[in-house]
Amino acid sequence: MTTIFTRHPAANLSGFEITFVSRETPNVELAMSQHNAYGETLKQFGHEVVVLPALEELPDSIFVEDVAVLFPEVTVLTRPGALSRQPEVKHISESLSALKKPIVSIEAPGTLEGGDVLRIDKLVFVGVTSRTNEEGINQLSNILATYEYTVIPVEVTGCLHLKTGVTALDDETVLVNPEWLDTSAFAGFDQIDVEEDEPWAANVLKVGDQIFMNAASPKTQAILKEEGYKVHSIDISEFMKMEAGLTCMSLVQPIR
Repeated sequence: MTTIFTRHPAANLSGFEITFVSRETPNVELAMSQHNAYGETLKQFGHEVVVLPALEELPDSIFVEDVAVLFPEVTVLTRPGALSRQPEVKHISESLSALKKPIVSIEAPGTLEGGDVLRIDKLVFVGVTSRTNEEGINQLSNILATYEYTVIPVEVTGCLHLKTGVTALDDETVLVNPEWLDTSAFAGFDQIDVEEDEPWAANVLKVGDQIFMNAASPKTQAILKEEGYKVHSIDISEFMKMEAGLTCMSLVQPIR
């Protein structure tokens, strides 16, 4: 059983940060329903889903992925590049203390958001974006050197976070939108491209051998099913208006 942390959406989904999308107003009632379905779907596969209370004054706080990065050996609290999101860190810190692992923090002037961090075994790819800077990457590299991880910066140009444009399907394969980032960093991996008319499809949530995908990507889902992956669809249409993907709404406690 894997422990997955999520946070209940705020009742007023306005004032959130966006960069690459036009501002739309989410339907709050539908968003609440979709978030509940998100958690229930994960529970169906035997995972423990811990739903943290809403932070009404912090509309982006539902995106718990960005304020911490969980490794088997250590928890890294980030320092978001969006100033409005930095107060979220203290709240997640309180919740993650129960994991009983060392907790370290990214410090100023470094910035790092968890959506920019993709771990594949002992390799840690980190997006160079408007939210994550070189100093933040260097601090993360120094932290993880103790645990024998190799940190690899990746230039991201077309999307908010690295994991908007690429995620791992297994330790040998990545799903990628090559229009949004420098794919040469993943030259040693098998690469499956998303369908051109499904640019957001590269963000998938992998838990165990299950792959959870945005319902807005049926063509890419079909490709992965043909490749033998166990794919499950989740509707997050209202959170896409907030520039979110499936991974944004969870922190998954790794077991290795």
